[in-house]
Amino acid sequence: MTFNALRPIASKVLEPLARLTADSGISPDLISMLSLLFALFAGLLYYYSSFDPLLVLAAGLLVALNSLLDAMDGLMARYLNAASARGDFLDHVIDRYSDVFIICGIFFGGYVDWRIGVITIVGVLLTSYLGTQAQALKLGRYYGGIIGRADRLVLIMVSSAFYFVYQGNVYGFSALGWMIIVIGVGSHITAFQRILHIWKQLK
Repeated sequence: MTFNALRPIASKVLEPLARLTADSGISPDLISMLSLLFALFAGLLYYYSSFDPLLVLAAGLLVALNSLLDAMDGLMARYLNAASARGDFLDHVIDRYSDVFIICGIFFGGYVDWRIGVITIVGVLLTSYLGTQAQALKLGRYYGGIIGRADRLVLIMVSSAFYFVYQGNVYGFSALGWMIIVIGVGSHITAFQRILHIWKQLK
């Protein structure tokens, strides 16, 4: 989607910070683990927020830090000429755990019915799986579809900020509830888009 197309621009903006961090002796793997830690705490804050807008805003800021560090670890690895299959594998594993922590924290926190939440997290994980499955089939990593990980993170951050300003419901759901629904529907559409793309490529 739109925000994934902005990845090259974001990389250029973050490169100086990534180089500075790498030069300080911090490893890309440590940055990856820190991003996971931020996602864990974000999920816990969403879960325990009890509709507290300040905790929701804090959780959104932790999601932003998770996103920042997730972008930095790869830049650091390339700058240090330390990119490896092991590092790529670790990055994918951490991304999936981060998705689970954040999204499950929101729907288990009561912002949307848990059944809607389960449908959403299944769509998110399927979407990510299909992207890496294309790579496993020698078709290259595929980021296509209407909602990728960058889009999900932006939606979560924006809806958290919006919830801080306005906690009311619209047609029965708050900003966080609607965000989970949008991500759920969008992720399943994205999954089908990726299935069709991979299927066509295999012909």
